[in-house]
Formats: sequence, C-alpha cells, structure tokens
Amino acid sequence: MATVRASSLFDATIMKQAIVDSFRKLTPRRQVRNPVMFVVYVGSILTTLLWAQAVVGKGEAPAWFIFWVSVWLWFTVLFANFAEAMAEGRGKAQAASLRKARRDLQAKRLARPDRAAWYELVAASSLRKGQLVLVEAGDFIPADGTVVEGVASVNESAITGESAPVIRESGGDRSSVTGGTQVLSDWLIVEVTADPGEAFLDRMISLVEGAKRQKT
Repeated sequence: MATVRASSLFDATIMKQAIVDSFRKLTPRRQVRNPVMFVVYVGSILTTLLWAQAVVGKGEAPAWFIFWVSVWLWFTVLFANFAEAMAEGRGKAQAASLRKARRDLQAKRLARPDRAAWYELVAASSLRKGQLVLVEAGDFIPADGTVVEGVASVNESAITGESAPVIRESGGDRSSVTGGTQVLSDWLIVEVTADPGEAFLDRMISLVEGAKRQKT
C-alpha cells in the first residue's frame, strides 16, 4: 500500500476543476451561503450595471473608473470561489486516497497469538473485533488494534504527520496501534479493536468528506 499523502496544493487536475467550479458558484443560491461574499457579489452586479450605464453616457462617474471597480469586485468573488473549490477538491482527493489505501490493504489473520502459527491472507476490510493479525517488518497494520505480542518500530507519519517512528509493544500505554501505519522493524501480533466503518481511518475519511471550508 502506498503511504497516504495529501494532494499537492498546486495539483493541475484539482486546479483546473477549481477554476471551472469558481464560475459555477456564481449563482445567488451558492453565494448567499457566505454573507460577506454575498455582499461583494451583489456589489459586483451593481457596479457592472453602473458601468453599462456610464458607457452610454448616463453615469455619474467615468466609465473606466467604474469598470475597474467592477473588475476588482468580480475578481474578489471569483478568487473566494476558487479557494473554496480548491479546498473541496483537495478534500475529495484525500478521501479517495484514504479509501484506496484501505481497499488495497491485506492482513495476515491468525487463529492464535503465535508468530509461528499458520496465517490466512485476507482483505483488511473483512477483519472484525477480537481477531488476531500478524504484522511484520514492511507490512502495514491492517486495522486499529492492541498489541498482544511483540515489540516493533512503527511509522505513524501517514496518520499523525510525525516523521519519527514510535515503539509499539504489548502492555502499558504503547500497545495501541492504528490501521494504515507501517511496521518498520521486528513484528507484532495485534488484536483488532474496531469493526469496518469504526476505525480511525474511516473516521478520517468521514471528516475529510464532511468538512466544509470555514466561511470568510
């Protein structure tokens, strides 16, 4: 499984879609959701009408002046729409990446907590609470759980953003592990503590998909 990474801020595909969406959002129903930008949106329309009036010689201010005021107001609205669309696009891309990471993950399911025991290779999504899995160096931990045997160095940067590996071992306050993190050395036997849809990775996906950019 590839390490989950947030999409680049300047991802070309996301930017192209954001540009299109910034114009699609130029409707009263979309703009009214943000009171501040709605005022700017209304101001943009009014100044555009005033500019048209000035062009035919009925304006009280020079047409060029009103034109540039209108341009700056429209630019402000479009830029706000673009920023919102970029945030939404990156959120969707991150959620898709997290889903793919979860879907591609496989687990070595054990019948008993013994590293030497035979294991069955299954999809991580099929794991249930109470089941045991073996995770060896280079493997990704397939589900949230508690270490019941072994000690290992774990890379949790995909979840926490912290680059330094941490030690996970049975007993004590260092026995909890998160699905999607990678064992760098040694091995662990983990008891699954979350059913599908209840894991930390699932909650992350829900948060990313449900999060809305805070209004200006």
